[in-house]
Amino acid sequence: MDTSPNTLFLRLEGHLQSWGTQEGKFKIRRTADAPSKSGVAGLLCSALGISRDAAHEHWLPTITELRMGVRIDRAGLRWWDFHTVGAGQYLRTSELAEPKGEHDVGDERATRTNTAELKDKAGPILSRREYLADASFLVALQGKPDVVNQLYQALVKPKWCLFLGRKSCPPSKPICESAPDYYKTIFDALMSIPICIEDSLEEPLSALDCLVDWIPEYDGEQIPQNVEVYYDVPVSFQPPYHKPRFVQRLVLPCPDEVSYRETRSWTPDTPKADYSNSKYKNVRAQRLIMDNELCVLCKSRATTVQHVDYSRAGGNETLEDLRSLCRLCHDACTMLEYGSGMTTHRIDPCLPEWRERILSKREEIVRFRSQETKRRMLDSNEEED
Repeated sequence: MDTSPNTLFLRLEGHLQSWGTQEGKFKIRRTADAPSKSGVAGLLCSALGISRDAAHEHWLPTITELRMGVRIDRAGLRWWDFHTVGAGQYLRTSELAEPKGEHDVGDERATRTNTAELKDKAGPILSRREYLADASFLVALQGKPDVVNQLYQALVKPKWCLFLGRKSCPPSKPICESAPDYYKTIFDALMSIPICIEDSLEEPLSALDCLVDWIPEYDGEQIPQNVEVYYDVPVSFQPPYHKPRFVQRLVLPCPDEVSYRETRSWTPDTPKADYSNSKYKNVRAQRLIMDNELCVLCKSRATTVQHVDYSRAGGNETLEDLRSLCRLCHDACTMLEYGSGMTTHRIDPCLPEWRERILSKREEIVRFRSQETKRRMLDSNEEED
C-alpha cells in the first residue's frame, strides 16, 4: 500500500481574516465562520503564481478535487470595518441648502433648494466588511500525493504574497508549519496536529468544531441532518463562478497533545551592542577622543557613548554610529527612546530638535532620584564649576 503523504496542512491564523460567502453583497460583505474552499483555493493559486484568468484551466479543478476539512481551534471575534471602493464612481450628491435654524427642516428647507442644479459627482462607494479577529484554523486537504507535494513546495516558497481571504489580512504564523503526511481518513489528519490554545485559558477545551466535505460512500446514501450546502467551490475566478458542496459540521475530541500559545507580544530580532567586543571598544575610545571626552550635549565629562544607529551594532560600529555623553544625558536619551518605541535608529543628541526634550528629561530624572543621587549630582556640578 502506498503511504506517501496524501494530506496537506494549512495553519490559518492572523489578527484579521475574512472568508466570503454567497450572502456577501457589494456594499455589505460578511465572512463565514471558517475558511471557504474558494478562499483556500485562491491562497494556493497565489503560492503557485497562478493568475485569476488562468486558474480555471488546470489548478482550480485540481484543488477542488481535494477533500477539505477545517478544525476551528479559535473561532475569533466578529469585527466590522468600512472601506471605500471605486474612486471614479459618479454618484448623485445632495444639494440641500444649509439650514438657517432648528426649525428650518422639511418642505420649508426644500423650497430654498434648486433641484434643477443636482449633479453627479465623482467619488467612492462606501462598503461595510466583516472580519474574524484573532481566529485560528487548521485546514487539511487530502488527495493525490503528487498534488499535495507540489502545493506544499509552493507554500514553502510562495511566488506571490499570501493572505487570509483579503489582501489586508496577512498571516501571523507560517501557513505550512506542519509537514504533509499520510492518513487513512481526514478525521485522523485533523486529530493528529496539536491544538494551539492560549496559556491563560483556565479550563482546557474538550472538543473542537470541525467542517468536513461530506462525500457519499455509496449511491443513494441519505444525507445526514448535520450537512449544510456551501456555494464556495470555485469553477472560475474571472468571472467569479462557484458550485455547491456538502459540508458536514462535526464535534471532534481535542488531540492528546496541546501546544500553548504565549500571550506576550512578539518583537522582531534587532542587532544588539556587544560591549565586550574589542572592535567596539576601539571605536568607542576613538569617539571619546574625537569629542575631547566631553558630553556632546551638556559638555560635562563624558563617561560613556550613545548608539545613534544599531544597524552595525555588535562590533561593526563606525564613529558616526556613536556619540559621547555623560551618564545623565545617556539615561535621558535612553528613556526617550524606550518611550518612543525606537529600535534600530535612535536619538542623535547633536540634533537641535532633541536638545530641549533631553534637557527636560534630565530634570525629570534628577527630580525623582534619591537624595543621595541628587547630592552627588550637585557635588559634581560644583567641582566642574
